[in-house]
Amino acid sequence: MGAARTSRTPLPGIGVRYDLVTRERRKLSVVAEPDGVRTLSAYRKDDPDDCALAVRLDAGEAAAVVEALRPAHHSPSLLSTTELGLVAERIGLSSTSYWNGRLLGDTRMRTETGVSIVAVLRRAEALPSPGPDFRLAGGDTLIVIGTREGVDTAAEILGRE
Repeated sequence: MGAARTSRTPLPGIGVRYDLVTRERRKLSVVAEPDGVRTLSAYRKDDPDDCALAVRLDAGEAAAVVEALRPAHHSPSLLSTTELGLVAERIGLSSTSYWNGRLLGDTRMRTETGVSIVAVLRRAEALPSPGPDFRLAGGDTLIVIGTREGVDTAAEILGRE
């Protein structure tokens, strides 16, 4: 079996459509809009022109799907956070978030939850180890590490609108 067949089609005024035909001869497509919204479509095996499923995802949801599909990479030098009682998660900051435009230190995240924010993903850039003077922006994805309870509380705090 060779590599998957893929194609890229510009859609003026909309974005770009990516098409993939799987080894089982199933057609999938993703329409990527400039604002990060993605529409994932799967087509019927017996009729590749008949869409069986279409799911519209915001940028955070699309990133979560990509992460779920990415093969797990294991390195003996990496710590397994679950063995240590820790979890690492992504928490998205909505454009209507109370924290949009505010300083990271204002969240009192470590003090209130014990969670560390180890990086911020902004557009296509990863910003490691943000300090308390780092200004948050709607659309940011914060990479946090802490206990399950702490991360859940952090998500509640960061979800404030």
